[in-house]
Amino acid sequence: MANRPLSPHLQIWKWGPHMLVSILHRITGDGMAIVGLAVLLWWLGAMAGGPEAYATFQEVMSSPIGMIVLVGLSWAFFTHMMSGLRHFVLDIGAGYELDTNKTWSILAPIIAILLTAGFWAVVLLR
Repeated sequence: MANRPLSPHLQIWKWGPHMLVSILHRITGDGMAIVGLAVLLWWLGAMAGGPEAYATFQEVMSSPIGMIVLVGLSWAFFTHMMSGLRHFVLDIGAGYELDTNKTWSILAPIIAILLTAGFWAVVLLR
């Protein structure tokens, strides 16, 4: 037993952007599942609860804290989507070259931020 090889651990692996994108993918998925579901259920309950309940929901969601939650959810969506697309390309067997993998690992969160900014520009300027 003493001569068995140890599994590689975080101290052995060199951190790279692909690791960050993978971790962000998991965090954003969990965040959308928990926070997004809570906001969705509150919204549905407010619609069913009548005009006063819906007005309260609208007031909270249009406040600075509500806007942070909504922008955060949209950022999580776009980040998760871009990472998912990256993983899809990897699953079909493409993009495993080190330079390609690193480039798309860096571009995925940047594109997600740009998509989030564009989405909110359209929503707020409409």
